[in-house]
This record gives sequence, C-alpha cells and structure tokens, in this order.
Amino acid sequence: MKNRILTPQNQAGRPQDDLAGRIAQQSLAKRSAVYASEVRRLLDAGVETMRRRGTTSRPRVSDIVAEAGLSNEAFYRHFRSKDALVSAILEDGAERLASYVAHQMEKAPTPQEQVRRWVEGVLSQAIDDEIAATTLAVLWNGGNLRQGLTSGTASMNAPLAGLLHGPFSALGSARPGLDASLATHAVIGMLADYLQQGTHPVRAEIDHIVGFCLATVSGRGRATSNSKGRR
Repeated sequence: MKNRILTPQNQAGRPQDDLAGRIAQQSLAKRSAVYASEVRRLLDAGVETMRRRGTTSRPRVSDIVAEAGLSNEAFYRHFRSKDALVSAILEDGAERLASYVAHQMEKAPTPQEQVRRWVEGVLSQAIDDEIAATTLAVLWNGGNLRQGLTSGTASMNAPLAGLLHGPFSALGSARPGLDASLATHAVIGMLADYLQQGTHPVRAEIDHIVGFCLATVSGRGRATSNSKGRR
C-alpha cells in the first residue's frame, strides 16, 4: 500500500502545489526583509558619510558601503549610482518631513493656521543648524543645491503639496491642487536660498511667506472668476 501522505491526492497535484507556493512566498518574504534592511542601512550610511564631510569632499560608493557594513554588490543591487542613492535619500527625507508637517498641521484650528504650520514646518529645515547642514551636504553631493531640490518634483514636492489641498480648498480655492503646487515650489525655492546662503528665516520673513501662500489661493480665485466673467 502506498503512503498516502507522500502520494499526490489528485492529478493536478494541488496539495503539493499549495505547499510549494507557501514555501516560496516565505522565502520571498525573507528576501524582501533582507533587501529592505540593506536599503535602510545604505540610506542611513549615505546621510552619515555626507554629513561628516559636509561640502568639502564627496564620499565614494565604497565609503558609503563601508559605513553600512555591506558590499558593493549589495549597493548596486538597489542603486545604479550614487546619484540614485542621493535621490532616494531626498525622497525619504521629504516623506519624513511631510509626516512631521502633517502632525503640526493637525494641531491648527483653522485653514489659515494650517497653512502657517505648513510653511513653518518646511522652513524648519533651514532653522535647525544640524538639519540644515545635513540637508545641504546631501544636496551638494547631488551636484547642485537648487537642482537637487527642484529636480525631484514628483517624489519630493508631491507629499508636501498634498498637505495643502485641504486647507486651500477650505479657503475657497477653485483649483487647490494647482495652488498647492505653486505654493510648494515657491517655498521650496526659498528653502534652497536659505540653505545655500547659510541663513535662517526670521519671523517677519515667515509671516510674509505665509501671506504669499494665502494670497496665492485668493489670487487664483479672483483670476478664475475674472476669466469666467470675460467669456
């Protein structure tokens, strides 16, 4: 008599196929966890090596790999170049910043105050000296400060712009998505200026930038109304 445990139960072999699939999924999950750990270590190592060197010298891939305790093979498994790593670091930073800004905006009682919290949160990157120095070093490693901040529009600006959709809509914007993008580009541009000049935004400047963002909303509303009236 055949051992029923070791014998396929039907022609399709589904019991065996199901087991094989589960084992394969477990193997993939383990590999995914290992790869995710490698990426995080490379991102953190990239930030740390760039922070230490500032804007005096650029670390090589080998320096970043050594800091992470990984191999060149591990690096190129996830990134095609150091520029690709810098882009990923900027995207990771933008997501963290967006999370911080969102938390600050939740404390605001009005749409106007939410916009203020948003501006203050974004510009906080230039207020804290350590954060400013690290951000400047990462951008410098990307080749150009302003290009670094503006070239990653989709990955960097989108999370921040998305936070303005609600307040702008509540303030009467006819096109909150466009207004949010305009405001984000403007404030990110100012952030680049502060980082490049090594200066901090003062209260009067922050107030003016907040006013500009709020005027962008009302200005868009007036332009839309006037455009409709001329048709």
